Amino acid sequence: MNYKKIKLKPKKEESLRRFHPWVFSGAVQPKTDSIEEGEVVNVYTANDEFIAVGHFQIGSIEVRVLSFEEEAIDQSFWEKRLSAAFELRKSIGLVTSANNSYRLVHGEGDNLPGLIIDVYGETAVIQSHSVGMHEDRLAVCEALKVVLGDTLKNIYYKSETTLPFKANLGAENEYLYGGMDVNEIALENGLKFYPDWVKGQKTGFFVDQRDNRALLERYAKDRSVLNMFCYTGGFSFYAMRGQAKLVHSVDSSSKAVMLTNKNVEINFPDDKRHEAYAEDAFKFLGNIDKGAYDLIVLDPPAFAKHRGAIRNALQGYKRLNAVAFDKVASGGIVFTFSCSQVITKEAFRLAVFSAAAMSGRKVRILHQLSQPADHPINIYHPEGEYLKGLVLYVE
Repeated sequence: MNYKKIKLKPKKEESLRRFHPWVFSGAVQPKTDSIEEGEVVNVYTANDEFIAVGHFQIGSIEVRVLSFEEEAIDQSFWEKRLSAAFELRKSIGLVTSANNSYRLVHGEGDNLPGLIIDVYGETAVIQSHSVGMHEDRLAVCEALKVVLGDTLKNIYYKSETTLPFKANLGAENEYLYGGMDVNEIALENGLKFYPDWVKGQKTGFFVDQRDNRALLERYAKDRSVLNMFCYTGGFSFYAMRGQAKLVHSVDSSSKAVMLTNKNVEINFPDDKRHEAYAEDAFKFLGNIDKGAYDLIVLDPPAFAKHRGAIRNALQGYKRLNAVAFDKVASGGIVFTFSCSQVITKEAFRLAVFSAAAMSGRKVRILHQLSQPADHPINIYHPEGEYLKGLVLYVE
């Protein structure tokens, strides 16, 4: 296709031959064309051999690859990619009458770097992480209408805080389609919740914890459960369906606590087992009595969003888990997570190990957790594995 040209330095095409979807700026020769950020470009080797097509951007990652075939990035391309993503979700049994909430597009995991799409019932929420995806948002919107058909009533675009701020795009969160009097109640494994894509974090709900919440449900019976960093209360209402004897939800955001209470109420009206607290997590944990809870969930926001924050993040994970190990009842369970992409599984596990050693208690790993199947990891892009968790038995 007649796109502007990016040419690689000699011997810099090896990662692309292994289908890694990023072209780093250090691998690129000086450009002869003036290229606008977000443009579609063709990438060639130093020997003028086509190797990829993708979105150009300013920064250390210069091209996010959309295809390793020489093809047009047109309406049929978007329909083809979104259709493939939808077929995957259907084929693994995620799109059912009991579960109408799932991630439809997971960036590189669905060969669409820079694009996230979550579906909540009749509403799709689009999030762009690159200028190129922002520029193509209307084409993505039209493709969504074709792929999801009559089941789709609303498309909300939520990228104000996820786009590169230096691009100065002036993007606004808005409905691209529908949007009249939306008050969606979505379903996850038969449980109801209100996704808050307009004012909530990310796209409105964390669908990446679906499988891990279902696992917690199996452990909740007759236990007193503490759900730290509860956000919208996902782990809390699963614990209640799992017949926990009490469930306490904690988040520093009073808005999150209100939404947790709302989500618990629509599933378990007037159930006295649940209470929620708007308090700082570390302070709340530090003040509880030892043995007050025999199942504790630690699902904090990302402690490290870039490599420069890794050291402090690992100290934070160690400190948080050490308090939980100290406080949980004998024979208790701790579900602990990190969603920081720059923190490896090994580093997180070492931080939790250090916390266990500090507590002086016997701790055993029952499960090692990751992200669900609708957050697939491109085998050529291992960086896409961001969620890691452990389920621990504490004597």
